[in-house]
Amino acid sequence: MEWECKVAVTTISFIGFIVTLKLLITFATWILHTTFRSHNNLPRAYGSWALVTGATEGIGKAFSHQLARRGLNLVLVSRTLSKLQTVACEIRAEHPGTLVKVVELDFGGGDVAEGLRRVEEACEGVEVGVLINNVGVTYPKAMYFDEVEEKVWRKIVRVNVEGTTRVTRMVLGGMLRRRKGAIVNLGSGAAVVVPSHPLFSIYAATKAYVDQLSRSLYVEYAQYGIHVQCQVPLYVATNMVSRVASIERDSLFVPTAEAYARAAISEIGHKPRCTPYWAHSIQWCLANFIPDPLLDAWRLSIGMRRRNQNMRELIKDNVPH
Repeated sequence: MEWECKVAVTTISFIGFIVTLKLLITFATWILHTTFRSHNNLPRAYGSWALVTGATEGIGKAFSHQLARRGLNLVLVSRTLSKLQTVACEIRAEHPGTLVKVVELDFGGGDVAEGLRRVEEACEGVEVGVLINNVGVTYPKAMYFDEVEEKVWRKIVRVNVEGTTRVTRMVLGGMLRRRKGAIVNLGSGAAVVVPSHPLFSIYAATKAYVDQLSRSLYVEYAQYGIHVQCQVPLYVATNMVSRVASIERDSLFVPTAEAYARAAISEIGHKPRCTPYWAHSIQWCLANFIPDPLLDAWRLSIGMRRRNQNMRELIKDNVPH
Protein backbone atom coordinates (compact mmCIF):
# COMPACT_ATOMS: atom_id res chain seq x y z
CA MET A 1 0.00 0.00 0.00
CA GLU A 2 2.82 2.41 0.93
CA TRP A 3 4.59 1.66 -2.34
CA GLU A 4 1.39 2.32 -4.33
CA CYS A 5 0.92 5.68 -2.56
CA LYS A 6 4.48 6.68 -3.42
CA VAL A 7 3.92 5.76 -7.04
CA ALA A 8 0.68 7.76 -7.13
CA VAL A 9 2.30 10.82 -5.52
CA THR A 10 5.28 10.60 -7.88
CA THR A 11 3.00 10.29 -10.92
CA ILE A 12 0.84 13.24 -9.87
CA SER A 13 3.94 15.34 -9.12
CA PHE A 14 5.42 14.49 -12.50
CA ILE A 15 2.19 15.42 -14.31
CA GLY A 16 2.03 18.68 -12.34
CA PHE A 17 5.63 19.43 -13.27
CA ILE A 18 4.94 18.83 -16.97
CA VAL A 19 1.82 21.02 -16.91
CA THR A 20 3.63 23.80 -15.05
CA LEU A 21 6.61 23.58 -17.40
CA LYS A 22 4.30 23.79 -20.42
CA LEU A 23 2.59 26.89 -19.00
CA LEU A 24 5.95 28.53 -18.27
CA ILE A 25 7.23 27.78 -21.78
CA THR A 26 3.99 29.12 -23.28
CA PHE A 27 4.25 32.29 -21.20
CA ALA A 28 7.93 32.81 -22.04
CA THR A 29 7.21 32.25 -25.74
CA TRP A 30 4.39 34.80 -25.59
CA ILE A 31 6.66 37.38 -23.92
CA LEU A 32 9.37 36.88 -26.54
CA HIS A 33 6.81 36.89 -29.34
CA THR A 34 5.15 40.09 -28.08
CA THR A 35 8.37 41.94 -27.35
CA PHE A 36 10.84 40.86 -30.01
CA ARG A 37 8.78 39.74 -33.02
CA SER A 38 10.52 40.82 -36.22
CA HIS A 39 8.36 42.52 -38.84
CA ASN A 40 7.94 41.03 -42.29
CA ASN A 41 8.88 43.18 -45.25
CA LEU A 42 5.41 42.79 -46.73
CA PRO A 43 6.05 44.13 -50.28
CA ARG A 44 9.12 41.94 -50.67
CA ALA A 45 7.53 38.85 -49.09
CA TYR A 46 4.14 38.98 -50.81
CA GLY A 47 3.76 41.73 -53.40
CA SER A 48 3.44 45.48 -53.76
CA TRP A 49 -0.36 45.81 -53.47
CA ALA A 50 -2.88 45.07 -50.73
CA LEU A 51 -6.65 44.72 -51.00
CA VAL A 52 -8.69 45.78 -47.96
CA THR A 53 -12.44 45.25 -47.58
CA GLY A 54 -14.48 47.37 -45.19
CA ALA A 55 -11.75 49.97 -45.56
CA THR A 56 -13.48 53.20 -44.53
CA GLU A 57 -14.07 52.68 -40.80
CA GLY A 58 -12.60 51.06 -37.72
CA ILE A 59 -10.12 48.23 -38.13
CA GLY A 60 -10.26 48.27 -41.95
CA LYS A 61 -9.35 51.94 -42.14
CA ALA A 62 -6.60 51.54 -39.56
CA PHE A 63 -5.23 48.52 -41.46
CA SER A 64 -5.16 50.57 -44.67
CA HIS A 65 -3.02 53.26 -43.05
CA GLN A 66 -0.66 50.69 -41.55
CA LEU A 67 -0.23 48.88 -44.87
CA ALA A 68 0.57 52.17 -46.61
CA ARG A 69 3.11 52.87 -43.87
CA ARG A 70 4.73 49.54 -44.71
CA GLY A 71 5.10 50.56 -48.34
CA LEU A 72 2.15 48.84 -50.01
CA ASN A 73 -0.16 50.32 -52.60
CA LEU A 74 -3.84 49.82 -51.90
CA VAL A 75 -7.13 48.71 -53.40
CA LEU A 76 -9.78 49.89 -50.94
CA VAL A 77 -13.24 48.36 -51.04
CA SER A 78 -16.28 49.61 -49.13
CA ARG A 79 -19.91 50.49 -49.69
CA THR A 80 -19.72 54.33 -49.64
CA LEU A 81 -17.74 56.02 -52.40
CA SER A 82 -17.43 59.37 -50.62
CA LYS A 83 -15.87 57.72 -47.56
CA LEU A 84 -13.52 55.74 -49.78
CA GLN A 85 -12.36 58.91 -51.49
CA THR A 86 -11.78 60.59 -48.11
CA VAL A 87 -9.66 57.70 -46.82
CA ALA A 88 -7.72 57.58 -50.09
CA CYS A 89 -6.94 61.30 -49.83
CA GLU A 90 -5.81 60.90 -46.23
CA ILE A 91 -3.45 58.06 -47.16
CA ARG A 92 -2.00 59.89 -50.17
CA ALA A 93 -1.38 62.96 -48.02
CA GLU A 94 0.22 60.95 -45.23
CA HIS A 95 2.23 58.68 -47.55
CA PRO A 96 3.10 60.51 -50.78
CA GLY A 97 3.83 58.10 -53.58
CA THR A 98 1.34 55.50 -52.38
CA LEU A 99 -1.01 54.42 -55.15
CA VAL A 100 -4.62 53.99 -54.07
CA LYS A 101 -7.56 52.58 -56.00
CA VAL A 102 -11.10 52.64 -54.63
CA VAL A 103 -14.05 50.39 -55.45
CA GLU A 104 -17.58 50.93 -54.19
CA LEU A 105 -19.18 47.61 -53.21
CA ASP A 106 -21.95 46.85 -50.74
CA PHE A 107 -21.53 43.18 -49.77
CA GLY A 108 -24.87 43.20 -48.01
CA GLY A 109 -27.06 44.41 -50.85
CA GLY A 110 -27.29 45.32 -54.50
CA ASP A 111 -25.49 43.48 -57.26
CA VAL A 112 -22.52 41.90 -55.48
CA ALA A 113 -21.40 40.07 -58.62
CA GLU A 114 -21.14 43.37 -60.51
CA GLY A 115 -19.25 44.93 -57.60
CA LEU A 116 -16.80 42.03 -57.51
CA ARG A 117 -16.27 42.43 -61.25
CA ARG A 118 -15.22 46.04 -60.57
CA VAL A 119 -12.86 44.88 -57.84
CA GLU A 120 -11.36 42.35 -60.23
CA GLU A 121 -10.87 45.07 -62.86
CA ALA A 122 -9.12 47.28 -60.28
CA CYS A 123 -6.76 44.39 -59.50
CA GLU A 124 -5.86 43.69 -63.11
CA GLY A 125 -2.22 44.40 -63.86
CA VAL A 126 -1.25 44.85 -60.21
CA GLU A 127 0.37 42.39 -57.83
CA VAL A 128 -2.13 41.93 -55.02
CA GLY A 129 0.01 40.12 -52.48
CA VAL A 130 -1.92 40.88 -49.29
CA LEU A 131 -5.67 40.54 -48.73
CA ILE A 132 -7.34 41.87 -45.58
CA ASN A 133 -10.84 40.39 -45.38
CA ASN A 134 -12.16 42.82 -42.80
CA VAL A 135 -15.71 43.52 -43.90
CA GLY A 136 -18.28 42.22 -41.45
CA VAL A 137 -21.64 43.02 -39.86
CA THR A 138 -23.53 41.86 -36.79
CA TYR A 139 -26.97 42.26 -35.24
CA PRO A 140 -28.33 45.77 -34.72
CA LYS A 141 -29.02 44.72 -31.10
CA ALA A 142 -29.04 41.66 -28.85
CA MET A 143 -31.79 39.26 -29.95
CA TYR A 144 -32.92 35.68 -29.49
CA PHE A 145 -32.50 33.56 -32.61
CA ASP A 146 -36.25 33.52 -33.35
CA GLU A 147 -36.42 37.32 -33.11
CA VAL A 148 -33.89 37.95 -35.89
CA GLU A 149 -35.65 39.00 -39.08
CA GLU A 150 -34.77 37.06 -42.20
CA LYS A 151 -33.39 40.12 -44.01
CA VAL A 152 -31.04 40.73 -41.06
CA TRP A 153 -29.57 37.24 -40.81
CA ARG A 154 -29.34 36.89 -44.59
CA LYS A 155 -27.30 40.09 -44.73
CA ILE A 156 -24.97 38.83 -41.99
CA VAL A 157 -24.40 35.59 -43.92
CA ARG A 158 -23.92 37.42 -47.24
CA VAL A 159 -21.34 39.81 -45.82
CA ASN A 160 -19.45 37.62 -43.36
CA VAL A 161 -19.53 34.31 -45.20
CA GLU A 162 -20.14 34.94 -48.90
CA GLY A 163 -18.14 38.17 -49.03
CA THR A 164 -15.07 36.65 -47.39
CA THR A 165 -15.29 33.53 -49.56
CA ARG A 166 -15.72 35.29 -52.88
CA VAL A 167 -13.00 37.88 -52.40
CA THR A 168 -10.60 35.16 -51.26
CA ARG A 169 -11.29 33.12 -54.40
CA MET A 170 -10.84 36.20 -56.53
CA VAL A 171 -7.29 36.99 -55.38
CA LEU A 172 -6.12 33.43 -54.91
CA GLY A 173 -5.43 32.76 -58.59
CA GLY A 174 -2.82 35.51 -58.89
CA MET A 175 -1.17 34.43 -55.65
CA LEU A 176 -0.94 30.86 -56.94
CA ARG A 177 0.69 32.02 -60.17
CA ARG A 178 3.28 34.04 -58.23
CA ARG A 179 3.65 31.37 -55.53
CA LYS A 180 3.34 33.92 -52.75
CA GLY A 181 0.66 35.84 -50.88
CA ALA A 182 -0.90 36.54 -47.51
CA ILE A 183 -4.61 36.35 -46.72
CA VAL A 184 -5.81 37.74 -43.39
CA ASN A 185 -9.39 36.99 -42.38
CA LEU A 186 -10.85 38.88 -39.42
CA GLY A 187 -12.54 36.42 -37.09
CA SER A 188 -13.95 37.15 -33.65
CA GLY A 189 -13.51 36.13 -30.05
CA ALA A 190 -17.25 35.41 -30.16
CA ALA A 191 -16.49 32.27 -32.18
CA VAL A 192 -13.14 31.20 -30.75
CA VAL A 193 -12.38 32.55 -27.28
CA VAL A 194 -15.74 31.84 -25.64
CA PRO A 195 -17.76 28.63 -26.15
CA SER A 196 -20.94 30.53 -27.08
CA HIS A 197 -22.20 33.98 -27.91
CA PRO A 198 -25.90 33.93 -27.03
CA LEU A 199 -28.23 36.54 -28.49
CA PHE A 200 -25.72 37.06 -31.31
CA SER A 201 -25.76 33.43 -32.43
CA ILE A 202 -25.78 33.87 -36.21
CA TYR A 203 -22.94 36.40 -36.09
CA ALA A 204 -20.85 34.01 -33.97
CA ALA A 205 -21.63 31.14 -36.35
CA THR A 206 -20.46 33.11 -39.39
CA LYS A 207 -17.21 33.96 -37.62
CA ALA A 208 -16.73 30.28 -36.76
CA TYR A 209 -16.97 29.65 -40.51
CA VAL A 210 -14.25 32.26 -41.10
CA ASP A 211 -12.02 30.58 -38.51
CA GLN A 212 -12.40 27.09 -39.97
CA LEU A 213 -12.10 28.31 -43.56
CA SER A 214 -8.88 30.11 -42.68
CA ARG A 215 -7.30 27.11 -40.99
CA SER A 216 -8.21 24.76 -43.81
CA LEU A 217 -6.92 27.14 -46.49
CA TYR A 218 -3.73 27.61 -44.47
CA VAL A 219 -3.13 23.85 -44.66
CA GLU A 220 -4.11 23.65 -48.34
CA TYR A 221 -2.02 26.53 -49.67
CA ALA A 222 1.05 26.81 -47.41
CA GLN A 223 2.83 24.48 -49.85
CA TYR A 224 2.35 27.13 -52.56
CA GLY A 225 3.82 29.99 -50.54
CA ILE A 226 0.44 31.44 -49.54
CA HIS A 227 -0.08 32.16 -45.85
CA VAL A 228 -3.69 32.24 -44.66
CA GLN A 229 -4.38 33.56 -41.20
CA CYS A 230 -7.41 34.15 -39.00
CA GLN A 231 -6.94 37.06 -36.63
CA VAL A 232 -9.17 36.89 -33.55
CA PRO A 233 -9.78 40.28 -31.96
CA LEU A 234 -11.86 40.75 -28.87
CA TYR A 235 -13.51 44.14 -28.27
CA VAL A 236 -11.95 47.02 -30.22
CA ALA A 237 -13.23 50.59 -29.88
CA THR A 238 -15.09 50.87 -33.19
CA ASN A 239 -18.53 52.15 -34.19
CA MET A 240 -19.86 48.59 -34.52
CA VAL A 241 -18.73 47.63 -31.01
CA SER A 242 -20.13 50.88 -29.65
CA ARG A 243 -23.55 50.12 -31.15
CA VAL A 244 -23.91 46.54 -29.93
CA ALA A 245 -21.82 46.51 -26.73
CA SER A 246 -22.23 50.12 -25.51
CA ILE A 247 -18.44 50.55 -25.31
CA GLU A 248 -17.86 54.23 -25.94
CA ARG A 249 -14.09 54.53 -25.58
CA ASP A 250 -10.86 52.58 -25.50
CA SER A 251 -9.34 51.12 -22.34
CA LEU A 252 -6.65 48.68 -21.25
CA PHE A 253 -8.50 45.70 -22.74
CA VAL A 254 -10.33 47.62 -25.50
CA PRO A 255 -7.75 49.12 -27.86
CA THR A 256 -8.41 51.74 -30.49
CA ALA A 257 -8.60 50.47 -34.05
CA GLU A 258 -5.22 52.09 -34.68
CA ALA A 259 -3.58 50.29 -31.75
CA TYR A 260 -5.09 47.00 -32.84
CA ALA A 261 -3.94 47.43 -36.45
CA ARG A 262 -0.37 48.24 -35.37
CA ALA A 263 -0.25 44.93 -33.51
CA ALA A 264 -2.15 43.03 -36.19
CA ILE A 265 0.09 43.96 -39.10
CA SER A 266 3.13 42.56 -37.28
CA GLU A 267 1.43 39.14 -37.15
CA ILE A 268 0.93 38.78 -40.90
CA GLY A 269 2.78 35.73 -42.18
CA HIS A 270 3.25 34.02 -38.84
CA LYS A 271 0.76 31.73 -37.06
CA PRO A 272 -2.44 30.49 -38.79
CA ARG A 273 -4.55 31.86 -35.93
CA CYS A 274 -3.61 34.66 -33.58
CA THR A 275 -4.89 37.32 -31.22
CA PRO A 276 -2.57 40.20 -32.10
CA TYR A 277 -3.29 42.65 -29.29
CA TRP A 278 -1.43 41.72 -26.10
CA ALA A 279 -4.30 42.42 -23.68
CA HIS A 280 -6.65 40.27 -25.75
CA SER A 281 -4.15 37.42 -25.47
CA ILE A 282 -4.26 37.70 -21.69
CA GLN A 283 -8.07 37.58 -21.73
CA TRP A 284 -8.02 34.50 -23.96
CA CYS A 285 -5.53 32.81 -21.65
CA LEU A 286 -7.68 33.50 -18.60
CA ALA A 287 -10.80 32.24 -20.39
CA ASN A 288 -9.10 28.86 -20.84
CA PHE A 289 -9.16 28.35 -17.05
CA ILE A 290 -12.90 28.98 -16.72
CA PRO A 291 -15.31 26.05 -17.24
CA ASP A 292 -17.48 26.38 -20.34
CA PRO A 293 -20.79 26.37 -18.40
CA LEU A 294 -19.64 29.40 -16.41
CA LEU A 295 -18.59 31.21 -19.58
CA ASP A 296 -21.94 30.32 -21.16
CA ALA A 297 -23.83 31.75 -18.17
CA TRP A 298 -21.68 34.89 -18.16
CA ARG A 299 -22.20 35.53 -21.87
CA LEU A 300 -25.94 34.90 -21.57
CA SER A 301 -26.19 37.40 -18.70
CA ILE A 302 -24.39 40.01 -20.79
CA GLY A 303 -26.65 39.35 -23.77
CA MET A 304 -29.79 39.56 -21.62
CA ARG A 305 -28.62 42.81 -20.03
CA ARG A 306 -28.10 44.37 -23.45
CA ARG A 307 -31.45 43.07 -24.69
CA ASN A 308 -33.26 44.47 -21.65
CA GLN A 309 -31.50 47.79 -22.08
CA ASN A 310 -32.58 47.94 -25.73
CA MET A 311 -36.18 47.17 -24.76
CA ARG A 312 -36.19 49.92 -22.12
CA GLU A 313 -34.85 52.41 -24.65
CA LEU A 314 -37.50 51.33 -27.17
CA ILE A 315 -40.29 51.76 -24.62
CA LYS A 316 -38.91 55.15 -23.60
CA ASP A 317 -38.79 56.33 -27.23
CA ASN A 318 -42.40 55.27 -27.75
CA VAL A 319 -43.78 57.04 -24.68
CA PRO A 320 -45.62 60.26 -25.71
CA HIS A 321 -43.93 63.43 -24.47
